[in-house]
Amino acid sequence: MEEIPRHQYLAELDEWRDETDIVKVILGVRRSGKSVVMDQYRRRLVESGVSSKNILFLNFESSELNGIRNHADLNGYIRDNLRRDVRSYIFMDEVQRVNGWELTVNSLMVDYDADIYITGSNAHVLSSELSTYLSGRYVEIKVLPFSFREFLECHPVTDECDRNGRFQQFLRTGGMPLTNPDKMDRYNSSILDGIYNTVLLKDVAERVGVKDVSNLDSIARFLFDNTGNITNIDNIAKSTGLSEKTVARYIRSLTEAFLFYKVNRFDVKGKKLLNTHEKYYPVDTGLARAVLDRGVDDTSRPLENIVFLELIRRGYRVRVGSFKDREVDFTAEKNGVLEYYQVCLTMLNDSTYEREIRSLKSIDDNYPKIILSLDGVVRDVPDGLIHRNVIEWLLS
Repeated sequence: MEEIPRHQYLAELDEWRDETDIVKVILGVRRSGKSVVMDQYRRRLVESGVSSKNILFLNFESSELNGIRNHADLNGYIRDNLRRDVRSYIFMDEVQRVNGWELTVNSLMVDYDADIYITGSNAHVLSSELSTYLSGRYVEIKVLPFSFREFLECHPVTDECDRNGRFQQFLRTGGMPLTNPDKMDRYNSSILDGIYNTVLLKDVAERVGVKDVSNLDSIARFLFDNTGNITNIDNIAKSTGLSEKTVARYIRSLTEAFLFYKVNRFDVKGKKLLNTHEKYYPVDTGLARAVLDRGVDDTSRPLENIVFLELIRRGYRVRVGSFKDREVDFTAEKNGVLEYYQVCLTMLNDSTYEREIRSLKSIDDNYPKIILSLDGVVRDVPDGLIHRNVIEWLLS
């Protein structure tokens, strides 16, 4: 399979290039493409004229670096392989595997003329240590699985599979780079199951000190099965026999491993955040389907999930809109401007049409109000509302 450039993330890294007092932290769920982004950026530096001798690339999942167990080992390796008299570029992949790695990063910023890039698969490990030792001198670049645009780059339209067909594959298979929608479901499910089990064991269970992952697995499956539904921790606690505190800790760990994104509710009228009855969205629709081991019995929730992830990619702060007794799927805020989104399969059914426009019509402000559906024909909607085909929106 041909490797495609992850343009969005490469552009973000370009913005921070040669800012040696800022560590670039590339975060994301396992197998979403963090290492590829790092390697693509390393190659970009060489193409721009940086000597490969001044680039140090360390992949801590490689057996070649098994001897580096702690920051003292890492310091020695860097000392033997990096010059101090020139600008150097240091890439450390899955750096959290090295005990005390943050001490090395801190000393690199003091002792070398170094531009530092690191990746990790757990937000807690990186953010907590970095915030302690680097006092905010870092920027996070969060990598997601393929967008639909990237999916089409990797799997172009063919005579056998047009754009709509590719989108149906995207709903089913998701955007994990290792999957291939042209292969059997069993092939992709095997890959996605492997990713899920690795995340659960290495990025969640090990961190929270859980030896029996069955309860952790049950909670993850509950969240997958309730994508886009209001989540009540008390109900999960009762069904699993765990305390509410334990359930909350497990869910927080699942989000810190980027397996799920927590979405708070937002009071549209009062313009304030609500701290109860949040929702959770998986990082990938294919992952959710593989873990639940089911066919395509519901397209609406994966569609809503895909829109949520695209809004995150575009840099929006996303929340669920709450207005009196009604709900808006998403409120998306960027640079102080709000946008409202409703997502549905079709607007051609009159009862669906009335339901989808009702919530948006009741919001009395001038911010954009957008309805996204799979309809090939855009329907007339009241003034102030916009109806768009979701595929066109994803590719816009």
